Amino acid sequence: LTLLDLPYYWDEAGYFIPAARDIYADGSFIPHSTLSNAHPPLVMAYLALAWKLFGFHIAVARTAMLLVAAIALFGTFRLAERVANARVAAATVLCTALYPVFFAQSSLAHLDMMVAALTMWGLIFYLPPFEKSRDGETLAGAVEVTGKDSTAGALENRGVRRAVCIALLALAALAKETAILVPLTLFGWELLCRIAGGSERIASAVCVERGRRSSLWSLALLAACVPLALWFAYHRARTGYTLGNPEYFRYNVESTLNFSRILDTAWRRLAHVTAHMNLWALTLLGLGAMFLKPRRDGGEERARIAVPVQLLFAALILAHVVALSIVGGAVLARYMLPVLPLVILIWVSTLWRRVPLWPLAIALVCGAFAYRTVVNPTYAFPWEENLSYRDFTRLHRDAARFLSENHPDARVLTTWPAIDELKNPYFGYAVRPLKVFAVENFKREALERAAQQKSEYDAALLFTTHGGLEMEEAARLLGGRVVFSEEKNGQWVAVVVVSSER
Repeated sequence: LTLLDLPYYWDEAGYFIPAARDIYADGSFIPHSTLSNAHPPLVMAYLALAWKLFGFHIAVARTAMLLVAAIALFGTFRLAERVANARVAAATVLCTALYPVFFAQSSLAHLDMMVAALTMWGLIFYLPPFEKSRDGETLAGAVEVTGKDSTAGALENRGVRRAVCIALLALAALAKETAILVPLTLFGWELLCRIAGGSERIASAVCVERGRRSSLWSLALLAACVPLALWFAYHRARTGYTLGNPEYFRYNVESTLNFSRILDTAWRRLAHVTAHMNLWALTLLGLGAMFLKPRRDGGEERARIAVPVQLLFAALILAHVVALSIVGGAVLARYMLPVLPLVILIWVSTLWRRVPLWPLAIALVCGAFAYRTVVNPTYAFPWEENLSYRDFTRLHRDAARFLSENHPDARVLTTWPAIDELKNPYFGYAVRPLKVFAVENFKREALERAAQQKSEYDAALLFTTHGGLEMEEAARLLGGRVVFSEEKNGQWVAVVVVSSER
């Protein structure tokens, strides 16, 4: 509950909240209070609707995103239950909910949680019902081309399942453009299954469902990309740009197409699905469990997730690792949220199948995740990937309110993201808009230039930045004195008075 009233974090305040506010205020799906980066508008429209219904408050936006996270977790449970069992499903949901990146993102107004929720539900309807064979393998419950699957109910009809899956994946693409990786991968997987149809051995390893179908059955998956294409066409008609403003395109596409950069990013992406934020605890336990024999219940081996399903999940994970190593300027772990539950599900199923004290193993993993949620790792990481973002927003809110109450007319030197924090009270930092003298960063060169322009500002809001000067050194360089400072878990913020107020 203490997270619900936190000010908007920098990516929220930098784009998603202003874009949602434009929809809320005047129905403009092309942002005008910030530069459009061509992100499709589903999440922003969802927030605008929440504000229309319950009021324009930060807590409303946070609660709305928590609802999305709950839907993602429920989808994770149903997916795990579909391909494994209820015990694996419950443990998978617990591990996913406590994983630091998921926990931190659950209340933030970013795009990736909604993509994760829609992806989980899309996969539920994509996959057929499964039943256990005598050798401990899970198999598709039916293989007919027409008619209903073995599970009763209209939603288990193959045609209905495919239609609902496509609709959900289309919505995911309207939440974030990278969500088209899922239907593209599913289409490619079905194409591989079609090619492998002549070999029973290969087909049994890759085909999630067996049986003859027309090519249109697989091509229909690509219909999930159509709404996104229409959005891009609309965006180009309104702005002249298909994939966002030129600076956004340069940062996220042009500047990333460098071989050494791609290799470095791929390594970091692999870490996001194997080791990041104590995920290594689950990975190592899962790998260790592979050396144990499967446990037996009632004389039968515990069933594993069907091999074709495991390979399909691996293909989806790999597709995200590869694609997001090539595009995307920021290497953020939240971009992997749509496939993170699949990673956790595979390993949890392995622990359940092979480890005698598997609940203890799950408890150890959950403890490792909970610890890393509040205790920072020794390596550098974006603060949004555990509760460090809470420390950041609280520190900045305290400093902004100190300025609002004690220096309301001051011209404040600062850099992004504090520039927007001081200018826009609806972000939750300043009580009233403050005048800002913007600098590029807090590195020595930038502050030395600012020191030559002291007539342009009366105070400075300084804070922890990558490569920036420490508090006392920055204050000394600006020729001011620190009148307010706070520190929390390696982050600090300070208000420096540079000259007497006018």
